Amino acid sequence: MQPIVSTLLRATTVAVLAGLAALAAAPATVLHRDDFRGDLRQWVVEQQPGGRVVVESGRLVIADSGGATVWFRTALVAPVIIRYDVIVSSAARVSDLNCFWMATHAADPRDLFAADRPRSGRFSDYDGLRTYYVGYGGNNNTTTRFRRYDGSGARPLAPEHDLRRADVLLRPDHRYRIELRALAGGLVQFWRDGEKIFDVTDPEPLTRGWFGFRTVNSRLEISAFEVLSGEPDPESLTSAPPGR
Repeated sequence: MQPIVSTLLRATTVAVLAGLAALAAAPATVLHRDDFRGDLRQWVVEQQPGGRVVVESGRLVIADSGGATVWFRTALVAPVIIRYDVIVSSAARVSDLNCFWMATHAADPRDLFAADRPRSGRFSDYDGLRTYYVGYGGNNNTTTRFRRYDGSGARPLAPEHDLRRADVLLRPDHRYRIELRALAGGLVQFWRDGEKIFDVTDPEPLTRGWFGFRTVNSRLEISAFEVLSGEPDPESLTSAPPGR
């Protein structure tokens, strides 16, 4: 009987491990999507006077003057992947293809939009957040930077996250494929056109929060917005969408 029992136990163990491996390898699933052919009901706009945010022809258009953040209204929970296509139009200043993700307010992590903490779209309004942030092509398209805001008002910047190479600055009217990731083990990544630009392991990861587009005095044209839950499939998530 012992050999039979041992064989059964081994078979059961192999089956369980195979099942766990299959679950771990399960592809990310789409939680949210916006094709921008409706309205702005999924979004919260914070913008300085002189700009506008509209949905038109399958695009979210942020035409800005003094500063704007456009938040996805629903909080997200890691592991999560946020992806979208975006053009920085040459019809305006080519600068500041920026974003926040996993953002919460230090005073109340449960509610980013509390009425007693209004934000006007000025960049300094966001200093109190705990969030990941990338300023892609900031400072008049001279820098690309990753920061982790800690909620204290400080915006620390590691030297290796302050990039100034021409290949990581903006190309006007180019359709970028952007992916933001907050994954298991505190892994935080920013991808552009299938290339990993920032790869950070956060020892105190931000595991729940909000995503927002951020820009100032530029025109962003955003499409194909999706939020996925789970771990990424490198072959599918970093490839260009069909017909691109």
